[in-house]
Amino acid sequence: MMRRIAVLDAPTNLGLRPPTSTSVPGCAKAPGALRDHDLLARLRARDAGCVTPARYDPGDWRPGDGVCHAREIADYSLALAERIGSIIDRGEFPVVLGGDCSVLLGSALAMHRLGEAVGGRIGLVFVDGHSDFRHPGNASYVGAAAGEDLALVTGRGQADLAALEGRRPYFRDIDVVVLGIRAQDEYRLDLQAAGITTRPVPALRAEGAARTAQWAHEQLADCAGYWVHIDVDVLDPAVMPAVDAPDPGGIAFAELEILLAGLVDTPHCLGVELTVFDPDYDPDGSYAAEIVNTVVAGLAPVTAPEAVPSRLLSARPTPGPRRGNGRTTAASERLNGPRTAPSGKSEYAPPDFSVDAGSAADDEPPGVRAGELTSVRAGEPSGLRAVGPSGVRPEEPSGVGAEALSGVGAAEREPVGPPASAGPGLLRRPSPPVPDAADHPNADTA
Repeated sequence: MMRRIAVLDAPTNLGLRPPTSTSVPGCAKAPGALRDHDLLARLRARDAGCVTPARYDPGDWRPGDGVCHAREIADYSLALAERIGSIIDRGEFPVVLGGDCSVLLGSALAMHRLGEAVGGRIGLVFVDGHSDFRHPGNASYVGAAAGEDLALVTGRGQADLAALEGRRPYFRDIDVVVLGIRAQDEYRLDLQAAGITTRPVPALRAEGAARTAQWAHEQLADCAGYWVHIDVDVLDPAVMPAVDAPDPGGIAFAELEILLAGLVDTPHCLGVELTVFDPDYDPDGSYAAEIVNTVVAGLAPVTAPEAVPSRLLSARPTPGPRRGNGRTTAASERLNGPRTAPSGKSEYAPPDFSVDAGSAADDEPPGVRAGELTSVRAGEPSGLRAVGPSGVRPEEPSGVGAEALSGVGAAEREPVGPPASAGPGLLRRPSPPVPDAADHPNADTA
């Protein structure tokens, strides 16, 4: 029985600083821009509506005042958590369209409630170009929740955001896997010290997107299930400049598609959120079309006829009630026995910041490794796929990406994205001018 997707809009921009003194961040427009490309119809998804945020108004906030819009973000997170919980209670697969990365607080709260209800821990796969790990312990001040969301959901930061309903942390450090950050991320050593498992872009690319997804599953083997967070700035700005803080050295659309497909192709994946796409930098809608193509292909395992419904694994024989709303989730009625970690596996793996082209096991199927990089199609540079004016990849059948996602020879065909030095020659089309990362007000260094 296939899993039905429910698409929920979370058009908040409360977690970002204003681009200019007279403007507001454009990522609140992202859900509408993606829907305009028939996302729901192509996913055969139920429209779960919209959680409307408070008005964006930083007022007289100044550095040192704590997280800007904290009260509004807290209220929004409570409302969003309730809606996500309701979708899961219906046995559906939530796809949350953000908004900025502060959306993660709402989904994290929903996952903690769910974990309590089923007597297990819920994990997080954090796919992002930045670690978003700024907090009072490693920065002179905090301010934009979208650059601090991973820190907040792991219990670091002010209690009115990091401890809603008295829950702290929403995710334990050992239950978090970070994928796609840049090799020199500002907080990479803090992640390592915390025991948060990490695979930056060089290691992800060396191992391949499909094997990286499987590796993420293994890191969360002790969890009852996991949530997937995707910030589209994990993509290289050569192919996706329409974000608030573009940073060179990211992955390609093809890699994100394969990674997403691998992450959701298990009943233990409970849902996905997509954040930080800014339509203000996409005047003709071409980037929105490419995101939709990638999401539809990446979520194909969820809607396949043979897909297995979500299943939570519990460490306790009897689920408890969900705190905060008094309901017991429908998912808790489908409990299985406790999940056993692979023999000899430690509770978490140390972060891997090295690129070892020969690190794959000898018995692994052949795949893409350093020195053996191939494009997704002959003649395409660095794995980037051409896109026509309508946003549809040319010469591909309607089941785009189906061959690569079928598992037959996927490793051999796994594409590799642009190098860190990707320049204008790798762009699919001329792109509108966007500010450099240093000029963006929401860069993680802010």
